[in-house]
Amino acid sequence: MWSTTTVLLHSPNPTTIRSHTQSFHPSSYPKRTFHSGFSSSSSKSFKIVAGSNKQLGNSPTEKPDESLLVHKKGDDGDGDEGVVDLAWLPAFPNVLIASMTNFLFGYHIGVMNGPIVSIARELGFEGNSLLEGLVVSIFIIGAFIGSITSGSVVDRFGYRRTLQICTIPLIVGAILCAQAHSLDEILMGRFLVGLGIGIDTVLVPIYISEISPTKYRGSLGALCQIGTCLGIIMSLFLGIPSESDPHWWRMLLYIASVPGLFVILGMQFAVDSPRWLCKVGRWNDAEKVICSLWGKSEVKKSIEEFQSVIRDDGSDVTSNWLELLVEPHNRAAFIGGALFVLQQFAGINGVLYFSSLTFQDVGITNGALASLFVGLANFIGSMFTLNLIDKQGRQALLIQSYLGMAASMFLIVCAISSPLDEQLSHNASILGTLMYIFAFAIGAGPVTGLIIPEISSSRTRGKIMGFSFSVHWVCNFLVGLFFLEFVDKFGVAPVYSTFGGVSLLSALFVKVFIDETKGRSLEEIEMSRDPNFSAKK
Repeated sequence: MWSTTTVLLHSPNPTTIRSHTQSFHPSSYPKRTFHSGFSSSSSKSFKIVAGSNKQLGNSPTEKPDESLLVHKKGDDGDGDEGVVDLAWLPAFPNVLIASMTNFLFGYHIGVMNGPIVSIARELGFEGNSLLEGLVVSIFIIGAFIGSITSGSVVDRFGYRRTLQICTIPLIVGAILCAQAHSLDEILMGRFLVGLGIGIDTVLVPIYISEISPTKYRGSLGALCQIGTCLGIIMSLFLGIPSESDPHWWRMLLYIASVPGLFVILGMQFAVDSPRWLCKVGRWNDAEKVICSLWGKSEVKKSIEEFQSVIRDDGSDVTSNWLELLVEPHNRAAFIGGALFVLQQFAGINGVLYFSSLTFQDVGITNGALASLFVGLANFIGSMFTLNLIDKQGRQALLIQSYLGMAASMFLIVCAISSPLDEQLSHNASILGTLMYIFAFAIGAGPVTGLIIPEISSSRTRGKIMGFSFSVHWVCNFLVGLFFLEFVDKFGVAPVYSTFGGVSLLSALFVKVFIDETKGRSLEEIEMSRDPNFSAKK
């Protein structure tokens, strides 16, 4: 998710509880038996057992319990043959709605990939590469401002309401771009879109981490990356007619406003973060949300953890930016900023830009088709993350991801530098590019944005995320600005070798500075990282 931000292959991845809020408490599920469609003697049945909804994390303080479990039994009823845990289900609709903002993010990444030439021709700046680049990059300026201001906004309004508010500039910006008849109008529209995206990319991973069951926090958080990939693929697919219809870009941008309407409506029925509700003193509302998401048995334990954190660390409503300079918040801010610096300078945006030329070398001259191959590699890697992140853990996935990116870079360098057959060299470059995108999508892309809120304190989580993503946007802009210049001056092989070296350095950084967070609640992680807490698990 936290990767590509401008045009793919052109450069460079809550509020009050209302009475009508949908409840997904396990007690509302009757006991059922689902029979398979086969009537052989070995047929199986599945029974949903609604018991206490205790999280099934790996933390020593958590013990497995029958919580939204599906037990698979034989017809004779002898023993369990398998268990399917559905503890993620109550939080899933809320996560899905929030992840639609990442679909919008991906859509706006890809939507300018093909039509920028038609836009420039129709609005009168065709052939001016500076203005074409400005139309693309002003998105980043808006995103930077949105990221740096997001923490203060959410402290005041909460995650649910803030996500609704920040979706408005996404809708208005898309419509303004679609109706633009001058350069100024499309620049203003792109800026508004970037502003909304900048806030969304900060808040959505925090929101998901704060409402998800501990055991499935990583998997549910990975939906952000999947949403981004689907948005990119959809924009590229819908953009195919733009090659024959010079005015199709307006329809593409009108379409971009539709998902925002679903986000605003859907978040009206979503829950707010129980942790934010506690920080603003709405304890009764927080208990209702915890009961609906995690089960009645989790209410007392969770409230006690929240109270302990708030008592010792205070509320983020009264926090300020200077606190990021002192312990223990400065360590989390340093790690968050450093992770995004390493992610961007490991070369994701440069690889995406140069991959269009790589595909052209093997005869794929259609930019949309080349982008689609890249998008599919990104999507497949994200699906692997969905399954692996809560099994292997964040640290392991990050290390494996960066090592895979380094190996891919060195494969491309060997293909470019070695005296191989020309066709073999091109094929090896394509393989290395797709391997790099796949490796990035497994860890460096999604996990970076997920682990930062996990290692941040409740008091400064929003501000640390805002700071980290502002670093992301600055580095993104710098790589996009200087990549081609460095390639022209030093050549592709030295630049890609540098990307590979940074990837190796990133793997080392993760090994030294990142502690594993899977299977531990946010409060357990915070108390283990802060020696000043009076109550520790």
